[in-house]
Amino acid sequence: MASPLDSLPLLLVLAGAGLALAEALIPGAHFIVLGVALLLAGLVALAFPPLAAPFVLAFLVLAFGGLSLYAYRELDLYGGKGTGRTKDSDSLKGTTGRVTERVTPSEGQVKLSSGGFNPHYAARSMDGEIPEGTEVMVIDPGGGNVVTVEPLGHIEDSIDRELARERAKREQETEEL
Repeated sequence: MASPLDSLPLLLVLAGAGLALAEALIPGAHFIVLGVALLLAGLVALAFPPLAAPFVLAFLVLAFGGLSLYAYRELDLYGGKGTGRTKDSDSLKGTTGRVTERVTPSEGQVKLSSGGFNPHYAARSMDGEIPEGTEVMVIDPGGGNVVTVEPLGHIEDSIDRELARERAKREQETEEL
């Protein structure tokens, strides 16, 4: 009869495969690091039965876990270093995007260019409607996943106002000549 320790490597392989599958179904949950560590430790112990001792397996899990974490963070295997992180609401101010569903003062949706893991946000306009496909900028990140946006053509800052004053001044000077 086989001892329970003989099935430990197989249990590690199954648990690691299960966690890797969970990561595929729920990306960003970081199950992949532990899943790879368990999977590799179990496969090594299956290939080399003398390494199936519990303390050796624990060491293998820690070693493969450290390597997996390093690969996950430093080698950027998922791509887009840092783009999978959800941004806090303050960092969304000034972010541009496109309207995906007509935006009114009470409803709408936008997809922000650098909006984190899920770039789709519920959006509201200050006044009037913003049609689908319009490029917009977040003027008030609010909180949660609701942002206030305005079309890029309507946003005027101090530089735009100064340029307009200079144009008006030049036009007035040319009229006087």
